[in-house]
Amino acid sequence: MTACVPLDALGRRILCGTEYATVRYVGTVPPTAGLWLGVEWDDPQRGKHNGTHEGTQYFKCRHPKGGSFIRSNKANFGVDFLTAVKDRYGLNDEDNVHPGRENTLFFGRTVEFVGMDSIIEQQRQVTEHSVSFSRLNQLVDISVRECAVSHAGQKEEIGRTCANIRCVDLSKNLISSWETVTDIASQVQNLETLNISENKMKFPATSVSVSSAFLKLRILALNQTEITWTEVLLCAPGWPALEELYLTSNNITVLERPENVLQTLKLLDLSDNQLLDGNQLHQIAHLPSLEQLMLRNTGISSIHFPDAGFGCKTEMFPSLKHLEIKDNKISQWSSVNEFDKLPSLRSLECRNNPLMHTEKNQETLRQLIIAKIGQLEVLNKSEILPAERKGAELDYRKIFGSDWIAAGGHWNPEKNKPSEEFLAAHPRYPSLCLKYGAPEEGELKGQEPLTLKNQLLTLTIKCPDKPEQNPLERKLPDSMTIQRLKGLLFRLFKIPGSELKLSYESSKLEGKEVELDNDLKPLQFYSIENGDSVLVRW
Repeated sequence: MTACVPLDALGRRILCGTEYATVRYVGTVPPTAGLWLGVEWDDPQRGKHNGTHEGTQYFKCRHPKGGSFIRSNKANFGVDFLTAVKDRYGLNDEDNVHPGRENTLFFGRTVEFVGMDSIIEQQRQVTEHSVSFSRLNQLVDISVRECAVSHAGQKEEIGRTCANIRCVDLSKNLISSWETVTDIASQVQNLETLNISENKMKFPATSVSVSSAFLKLRILALNQTEITWTEVLLCAPGWPALEELYLTSNNITVLERPENVLQTLKLLDLSDNQLLDGNQLHQIAHLPSLEQLMLRNTGISSIHFPDAGFGCKTEMFPSLKHLEIKDNKISQWSSVNEFDKLPSLRSLECRNNPLMHTEKNQETLRQLIIAKIGQLEVLNKSEILPAERKGAELDYRKIFGSDWIAAGGHWNPEKNKPSEEFLAAHPRYPSLCLKYGAPEEGELKGQEPLTLKNQLLTLTIKCPDKPEQNPLERKLPDSMTIQRLKGLLFRLFKIPGSELKLSYESSKLEGKEVELDNDLKPLQFYSIENGDSVLVRW
């Protein structure tokens, strides 16, 4: 090997211009002379072949054209951590320029004559070094993203010069192994937050001795590092205080149950990993402290908690408050029913699932989800007000009342025996009957079928006391109750429904206003028609 190629070059991460790659081969490539590096590019479009040249396989690539040979002088193997910090924050020592010094050749030796100017300059440099050292010690949050960091550098130097670091962003560098991360972290005694995303590195394949490097670490980001869940569990004993773990866009397809690790974890982000099978979640369902779980774009099509029956709470995910399941393949209402089994769930994000297209009107869809998940407080980042919940639950109770009676439901408890099929489809219905009373047949007579719920009115929403507020046009179902309308207006104007006073005007009423004074009545009760205006005051 030549002097410009590290002894451990094989497997190292490099930069070639602005392109990232991994060294897969170091050696000659006959018939050409000199040393070559065989590299596998992160962007396979940059490559030319799969590591084969004139019939000889020098290395292997995952992509058939992801490899190339480059000369070693084209490869940047990176810098140590402190060099990157000093470069990023403008704290590097100036080049060794010494004004005031004169060099003379004297009997074959260079003799340096130092004048007063040179002594002053040396004192200035000592002062600047002291100031630089002081500034490094003041740094608490450090970002060296895309600074070509590849190794820790001189032992103990980081801890000596950057004693107060608590947060480090090492994302998108040239770190090749978890060992390098440990070498850096072991010198940062108070490390609490670490981001090493976008570094393609090797992780331990077997159990490793627990390092003290991460004893205080609370937040760790390992996005786009190609880590697997097995490797996570092998490293996890070294993270005894970890609270947030970000693992998006990795090779995680199979989960295993954590044994005596990750017990302090409050947030786990597995987005953009192809888990596919919702039952994989059972493996992490007993993390005692987990409050937030992100599963965006994981290919999941259904979720089921088999330990709990209709209307019961599961023992899985006991602390889970927020679940993000958007951009998946959930198509059945049965999965929404399962969310009601989660005892602590308060917030749900479920946009961009096939289920979201089963109702033409998104407001109707929202009300159905609210009615099905009793403890939910926030849906798709929008707060659920008490009035909106009450309206959604009363509508749900009425809409499916005829189905409940047909399935064996009855207002008399002694005769109330709804079928298991109905309870599987509407597990919250019995609790809604307890909350608001069971519907009677007379109450349900003349009820419009659910399909008519999507009959839309085009209405103009005006704020007559707020001239700066432009009128809004909305299409609303004529079966929407005034309560639900107030919930919609809260999301538009951020004014609590209890403070809103609603009325409407129509061209047929010759300038008169009709007060919308009954929260439980639908818009059609007031004979509101297409083109009418709803007036909002507070």
